[in-house]
Amino acid sequence: MNARAQILVSGVVQGVGFRFFVKRLAIQHNLCGWVKNLATGDVEIEVEGDKGLILDFMRQLGIGPRFGHVAKITVNWKDYKGEYKNFKIKFW
Repeated sequence: MNARAQILVSGVVQGVGFRFFVKRLAIQHNLCGWVKNLATGDVEIEVEGDKGLILDFMRQLGIGPRFGHVAKITVNWKDYKGEYKNFKIKFW
């Protein structure tokens, strides 16, 4: 079953290569969407794809990159729209 998730990741997740880690992980899980840094120091992710793969993706997000530390992951499930064709890093 396809799903869409808006994910907020808190902790030491900026300045440690976290967005690039997320992009690699999303591609490995065949997920589409985007990731971006927020002014709050958190990272926001929106992904679409198979719900089981999204759940595994979120579990692995908790591991994070080598110098990062994930303190909290918050997810907001949404209806699947199929609007993304790939996964990208937003720099704005």
